[in-house]
Amino acid sequence: MTGPPVRDIENQKQDYEKPVPDQLFDQSFKVEKPRFNDWPFALFFWAVVAGFIAVAGITLNALKKTYGLQGSSIYNSTNDFTLNTNTVILFGFVVVVGVVLSALVIVFARMAPRFFITSGLILNIILGLGTCIFYFVMHYYSAAIVFLVFTLFLAFCYWRARSRIPFSATVLEITIDVMKRYPSTLITSLIGILVSGLFSTLLSVVIVSTYVKYDPNSQNSACNVGGGSCSHSKLVGILVFVIFAGYYISEVIRNVIHVTIAGVYGTWYYLANSDQGEPRHPALGAFKRAMTYCFGSICFGSLIVSLIQLLKAGVQILKNDAFGQGDVCAGCGFLILDFIIGLLEWLVRYFNHYAYCYVALYGKNYIRSAKDTFDLIRFKGMDALINDCFINTSLNIWSMFAGYVCALLSYLYLRLTKPGYNSDGQYYAPVIAFAFMISGQITRIALTVIESGVSTFFVALAKDPEVFQMTNRDRFDEVFRNYPQVLQKIMSDH
Repeated sequence: MTGPPVRDIENQKQDYEKPVPDQLFDQSFKVEKPRFNDWPFALFFWAVVAGFIAVAGITLNALKKTYGLQGSSIYNSTNDFTLNTNTVILFGFVVVVGVVLSALVIVFARMAPRFFITSGLILNIILGLGTCIFYFVMHYYSAAIVFLVFTLFLAFCYWRARSRIPFSATVLEITIDVMKRYPSTLITSLIGILVSGLFSTLLSVVIVSTYVKYDPNSQNSACNVGGGSCSHSKLVGILVFVIFAGYYISEVIRNVIHVTIAGVYGTWYYLANSDQGEPRHPALGAFKRAMTYCFGSICFGSLIVSLIQLLKAGVQILKNDAFGQGDVCAGCGFLILDFIIGLLEWLVRYFNHYAYCYVALYGKNYIRSAKDTFDLIRFKGMDALINDCFINTSLNIWSMFAGYVCALLSYLYLRLTKPGYNSDGQYYAPVIAFAFMISGQITRIALTVIESGVSTFFVALAKDPEVFQMTNRDRFDEVFRNYPQVLQKIMSDH
């Protein structure tokens, strides 16, 4: 079966200027009258960073001043009332495992794109079921119920999406081919993994240090160290800010990487096969735009996701505590609320990811990009964008895989090392939640290199399918066989 004639999609109204060949990225993807979009959100982000640095300075100083009490290894801490060096070492293991798993997932996706999609879901169902059974055997019912719900949901997703896999595999193969052509995508991802790993390490230590500094226990000598007195309200308040800052900073890092990689994929789609050639160093050009004119828009969208993540983390802790105390009714209520918030987070993330493609390629502000994303969904259909492409679901599943492994690692670590502060099991829930959060952030940042390529390809294909048809006819025909709606070109109202 051959693809449609070029004229079928070539003679439609064009509502904007396509990128033009040039030696510089800013000239190829030119923005008329460039300005710093959404700059108040950039200022807010830097204020959050400054606040996080201040809290880190205070809490790390308390940890340093009470170093003898906290200990220097897994077993020699005399602190038996709150998190200590034992937990720092655990989070160090979590960061290392998260980085290693992220790198392995990227290598796997590059070597076997089709198998990557199918195996991701199947393996996670097996691992989720195994983890669920293990927690039931160990009588840790709250975690067992959570993993059981996730496992059943994943099995349902696989059953519903199995017919969509051929199209998704084709798109993933195209994305991987571009990764091979532009090593800067992998270099950007590697830098992202290192930066997120280092920040996650710092965040882990600051979380532990916050417990050390502000736990109101009468034996806590850190209360006398500069930075204010100890109280339960201070501990909770500062911990909420630290977790929010961790989410927000990680999300901004992730989206800067996304915008940078989107610029590279946009360069390939529009200009790689042009007679005049493509701009030099597109990754650097896209990164410059991400950190200047587009940075406020990145901070805007990241703030929305971070607030939802913070709410979700709080609900997860309340849910685990409720199940741990045997309050099944409250636990089930929080479980349902956790699922609803998780769905909302997924929708916002999905929407944002396409919006940032418009930010990267056309230099638009966040609200304008969101309107264009709405057009994308309205014209192409939610079914076409979500169900026809199973790649992002597969990537999220691999992120969840890393979370499963690190959560199980944290539980086994606490159970085997038996730190004094967890003698009654009250710290299982927060430590496992922190480990899941840290590993998930690292993996999501690492997999942005694939997710960004897929999203950018969809946006460009929806706006200018004739470009891909003329420059990659064989690949276009393969896409057309599995996805005939590719002919429906978006006509924006803006």
